[in-house]
Amino acid sequence: MFNQYLDVNPAVAEALAAGKPVVALESTIISHGMPYPQNVETALRVEGIIRENGAVPATIAIIGGRLKVGLTPEEIDYLGRTGTAITKASRRDLAVLVAKGMDGATTVTTTMMIAAMAGIRVFATGGIGGVHRGAETTMDISADLEELANTPVLVVCAGAKAILDLKLTLEYLETHGVPVIGYGTEELPAFYSRHSGLKVDYRLDTPAKVAQAIRVQQELGLRGGMLVTNPIPEEYAMDDTVINKAIDDALAEMNALGIHGKETTPFLLAKVKELTGGDSLDSNIRLVFNNAQVASQIASCLA
Repeated sequence: MFNQYLDVNPAVAEALAAGKPVVALESTIISHGMPYPQNVETALRVEGIIRENGAVPATIAIIGGRLKVGLTPEEIDYLGRTGTAITKASRRDLAVLVAKGMDGATTVTTTMMIAAMAGIRVFATGGIGGVHRGAETTMDISADLEELANTPVLVVCAGAKAILDLKLTLEYLETHGVPVIGYGTEELPAFYSRHSGLKVDYRLDTPAKVAQAIRVQQELGLRGGMLVTNPIPEEYAMDDTVINKAIDDALAEMNALGIHGKETTPFLLAKVKELTGGDSLDSNIRLVFNNAQVASQIASCLA
């Protein structure tokens, strides 16, 4: 469903029209995920990996009030240089940012929404948001989960971010009918590490099997997307004890400072990076590369 606020890059539009594989990418990781110029270098490398695997990358953002599907290198550099001065845009922000002609870095939620508008069915990211620890009192639950329940896009990630309550995140997804697929694993990966001790709904071992599952879901007319959890490669995974201690320390500091809402995740990720001497950021980059490769292979089978 194309609309008047949508600008689709000609290369992406051409690929979609020809039925070629396209993989959507978010832009919050560029503006809010890491420092410049590492953010831009990483974003361009992710696009390169998608091309190497036979698909067309479509990085998504809001620039000057336009919903952009497929950014130019100059636009990616602009997002990277401007950094956290660009609004982190979730579903509630979209209409106002467009109406005011502003910029927005898309989260998992808004990337899914805009990808669906353009007809893109596969999206690669690092980790999704989820149910925050302590949500039974704060009600802090990421809009990503609600979007997965309603928007027909397959999301490839390395699990929910390890700073979250992973058990409650799985419960929420089950309640909302979102299938959680383990790519080559029966265990939910925990973003920085391969292990959470929690089981996924189904294990699928090849891109073709994942593509067939999402195809059947759509042919059955079932609403919503599908979550494919792809473990970080063994050589880049972090030691469970080290990362869990860093997360616990970061959570304690966040609570002491009274940080909440949309500032929670950026604060925790930055703090964990600081506490791990940058190792968590290195792992984050590697898992994004890995997800981009798998998403491209799934998109190719789907096409």
